Amino acid sequence: MEEGLNAVDWAALRHNYGSAEDVPDLLRRCAGPDPDDAVDAAFDLLNQLFHQGGWICSAAPAALPFLLRLAASPAVPLPSRRAVLELVWRLAAEAGQVAERFLDPGWQSAWERALPKVLVLLTDPAPGIRRDSAHLLAVCDSPGELVLPTLVRAWQAEVDPATRLDVVLALGRAVGREPAGPQATEVLEVLRGLLDGPEAQTRLAAVHALAPAAPNLPVQRVDLLLEAVRDPSVELWRHTSSVDAGIKGVHHWTAALFTGPSPTFTLGLLEDHPDDDQRVGALAQAGALLAQWRSVTADLLPSLAARLDDPTLEVRFRAAELLACLGPAAVAHADEVAVLLDDTAARDTRKRQTAAEAALWALARMNDPRCVPGLIKLMTDTRSGFATGSPGYPVTDGLHHAVLPSVHEVLGCLPDHAELFLPAIGEQLDAVTDDRVLNSLCRVLAGWGPAAKAAVPQLLGLLEDDRTWAAAAKVLARIGVAGNGARDLLLARSSSGEARAEVAAWAYWKVGGEPGPALEALGHVAAEGSIRRPSLRMLADLGPHAAFYADQLRVMAADNDPWTRVEAGHALWATTGDFETSVPAMTSAVQELTNGVYLPVMLPAVRYLTQVGRPARPAAQLLRGVLTGDQRLRSNGCWRGFTQDEAIRAALEELLAACD
Repeated sequence: MEEGLNAVDWAALRHNYGSAEDVPDLLRRCAGPDPDDAVDAAFDLLNQLFHQGGWICSAAPAALPFLLRLAASPAVPLPSRRAVLELVWRLAAEAGQVAERFLDPGWQSAWERALPKVLVLLTDPAPGIRRDSAHLLAVCDSPGELVLPTLVRAWQAEVDPATRLDVVLALGRAVGREPAGPQATEVLEVLRGLLDGPEAQTRLAAVHALAPAAPNLPVQRVDLLLEAVRDPSVELWRHTSSVDAGIKGVHHWTAALFTGPSPTFTLGLLEDHPDDDQRVGALAQAGALLAQWRSVTADLLPSLAARLDDPTLEVRFRAAELLACLGPAAVAHADEVAVLLDDTAARDTRKRQTAAEAALWALARMNDPRCVPGLIKLMTDTRSGFATGSPGYPVTDGLHHAVLPSVHEVLGCLPDHAELFLPAIGEQLDAVTDDRVLNSLCRVLAGWGPAAKAAVPQLLGLLEDDRTWAAAAKVLARIGVAGNGARDLLLARSSSGEARAEVAAWAYWKVGGEPGPALEALGHVAAEGSIRRPSLRMLADLGPHAAFYADQLRVMAADNDPWTRVEAGHALWATTGDFETSVPAMTSAVQELTNGVYLPVMLPAVRYLTQVGRPARPAAQLLRGVLTGDQRLRSNGCWRGFTQDEAIRAALEELLAACD
């Protein structure tokens, strides 16, 4: 290890955390006698030289020969050897993907010098090293002609079952990197021959190896794939370096071979299987497919409903959660879902959700009143598997997060049953001391609008409290004239000179008061410069009374921020009727819908355009084809992506109806 180490000017090199002067000591520790410390040092190197990727730092090419020296040394603890090889394959893969400006100039020549040492590792006595080396040769960018001869010899000599899978995948990747060399034809013949071989997982590996050059192969061999991923031998992949995954991971990896809304593979996974993990994995894959494509719903629904009485809790929970995501489309299965309302066994997760809670959520999405008693109980329950806030999850193709919303988000879906919930909500409003809970309850009531009028007495009490008045005022504004008993209190708040006086003044107008206080309060806000989004909505609610702000709104309707353009454009139309400016401003925020891109700003934009009516026909014509698209329109993963898709499609239908 020491040879040549001190000859490198490490202090002049950089890694993710600055100077690379600490790299030599970490390299020495990787070869040290303490196995735990050696692994710790290897992972420190991984963090410093790779971290989350995105570039190849100047320290990486300098460290590469020493890393491979460690990987090749039998005196180094095996876990440390494998950890440094992981660092090497991550760097090699990243080097083939990053833009040239993020690639250190010394990397390519360093890798070319290192490649012969990597090839030698394919004959290492330790199977783990051979697996890691095969995976490294799969992900690097060296042309096939340089690596295929050694990989072919490795395939011919290899006896370890897991390593053989890694070598098959490496052969498939390498044969696709030009120039592939004279052995490319031989390699392709070997891989095709494996498709009919005796080992299920080798057949699966061969499909993966050949699929990049033969994209129709997975469809043609779907029975082969299903047989392999549902076979007990699928556990072999846990020991590979290329996949290193259990049943659910292999399902996900293999499902990625299919493009578009193709349910055949997923339907095969959903067929009955004695292994719990297989049934859980099948539902995970069903969720991923449903989250991306709408057209597969009818095909998958019967199989999802069939899992509601599964003997395994995790399967029942996931089936009910997916029916909740589908909501209105799954109404026919409401009776089967309702059977789970007494299923209170808890999942082995941090939130300890139950199948009963998933059933409550599913029935709420179906607008089924059988969810009401359970939700009323949950409103005061100290233990709940429902979320405590409104967490978002990223859109990740091929994945679905099986989580529950907050109880208050569930209540927001049920305005038709507001009358049943309001007594319990009123009791909570009388006793609430937690601002977070108060704000959540008020958001529910505001979303229900006039249906929440029975809560007015409690809201009047909140108006008198300096801590809670603003939340109550927003609800009263949405309830409208039914809350006119609050006018005097709101008027007093609007003229007090305190912060958020514009909220009180706007609410005073909405419950039947005069526009003057709101115009005065919003005038102070507008005088400060750019008008914030909430204030723009208030101006829109004032209609022609706020026409004075037209010039300022026209300027804001051309803002670079899409939210500002949409809210200012809407306010301009609502106050002046100027659709020549407002319609283009709002349309600019929804243009990407035609490319299947959805952002949260688009929903209010479409709804505002609907209010404009026939003058918004250019936007309606632009968006008409969006409704025929099969991909879900979403910016969030989990259940929220389904509700986003439903909401924007409903809004688009209303826009088209308003403009026809």
